[in-house]
Amino acid sequence: MTDGHPLLAREGWGHIALAAGAAVVVHVFAGALWAAPLWGVVVFVVQFFRDPARTIPQDPGAVVCPADGRVIVVDQAEDPYLKRPARRVSIFMNVFNVHSNRSPVAGDIQQRWYSPGKFFNAALDKAASENERNALWIKTDQGRDVVFVQVAGLIARRIMCYVDKGSRLERGQRYGFIRFGSRVDVYLPLDSKVSVSLGDKVAGGRDILGFLPG
Repeated sequence: MTDGHPLLAREGWGHIALAAGAAVVVHVFAGALWAAPLWGVVVFVVQFFRDPARTIPQDPGAVVCPADGRVIVVDQAEDPYLKRPARRVSIFMNVFNVHSNRSPVAGDIQQRWYSPGKFFNAALDKAASENERNALWIKTDQGRDVVFVQVAGLIARRIMCYVDKGSRLERGQRYGFIRFGSRVDVYLPLDSKVSVSLGDKVAGGRDILGFLPG
């Protein structure tokens, strides 16, 4: 199944228009040489807000990656929201990754938690507990509990989440966006199978992070 949405994230339309407008004005009134750095900014902004369509895996029990980036944590940890031991997988997004966030599983949102915080480098472990973050708890149709957390980073200062308690998300559905580098943590039931390893580069909504127990 392929998702459908604009190839440039709506969150970036205003930024792209502003950058392009400034470049055009300088180009017209001062020439191409003076406008060249601004056109460079336009290219960067366009690539940052790109949001390519993804083919969502339909494998039974599959958990898809919620973000593009690099896997920086695969371990067993305490789920700070449901207070349970869990399998944790963390994906770090740098400024060159796609920054749309996607639901790893299909199900109904049981709760949403927003926590203001600091802006440490998102690759650091303490970022998971001390940085600004937004967490969602989904219960799948099979009754499995999955928690995933948007974590702000050193540069990222804007977490956007478009769903709340009572909403339903489908696997791979776009639900949020984080600007300018960050991470997403996923907490799975302890008996889940994790299919990624430290250092893997993954694509949100396309690559399989693991499988929930049957």
